[in-house]
Amino acid sequence: MKLLVVNPNTSAPMTAQIAAAARAVAAPGTTIVATQPDFGAASIEGHYDDAFAAAGVAQQARLHGAQVDGVVIACFGDPGLDAAREACTAPVIGIAEAAFHAASFLATGFSVVTTMTRTCVIAEHLLHKYGFERRCRGVHGTDIPVLELEAAGPALVTRIEAAARHALQHDRSGAIVLGCAGMADLAAQLQQRLGVPVIDGVAAAVKFAEGLAALGLHTSKQGDYARPLPKAYAGWAASLGFAPSAVGSSS
Repeated sequence: MKLLVVNPNTSAPMTAQIAAAARAVAAPGTTIVATQPDFGAASIEGHYDDAFAAAGVAQQARLHGAQVDGVVIACFGDPGLDAAREACTAPVIGIAEAAFHAASFLATGFSVVTTMTRTCVIAEHLLHKYGFERRCRGVHGTDIPVLELEAAGPALVTRIEAAARHALQHDRSGAIVLGCAGMADLAAQLQQRLGVPVIDGVAAAVKFAEGLAALGLHTSKQGDYARPLPKAYAGWAASLGFAPSAVGSSS
């Protein structure tokens, strides 16, 4: 089995960090192919960054999606998720949606601890989109810049732990969802410290993608996830349009 893990930002160190986290939980025989767009922001910390990230995800799904058995979008805003599902036959899993589902299996209520406070509203929008607004009891920003997670030292981990402890007490939650792919390698350490389930969306998305692929399930091509309509694309996107037979099946 082969999974494509797309880091929607352009930080190569973060792509490598995400790839390591994905490989750590992947089943024997699963190959992780990690990639990132060749344009866009070095980190995604707002709506403007997110717009370019969504286009980057669509680019990577178009270029590589037909050669893999599943796709993981490794950014907590799940940018470009619906576009990638149109472009791919293989299952496409966003790490926020995966983390919300996993947390709902483990606790009656969960809290999200993320990076910049300004991005909390993006997570809140996703909670409503996915129908988890009744299960999530709070979204908490730490105002830690995303790229600082590339080298998370003890002081930074302590800040995230403190935010999580506040969330558990204030929200009366039973689990913590880490709201950034860059936090993936901190989940086990934080879970040990906090004594509650701590969900990393990268790990959850990898396992869900493996499971759907193992069941022989694919993204529906009926309705709004049907292949994109064939048409010309201009400028830097000229090579990304779909011809009538451009979308192949992924097994």
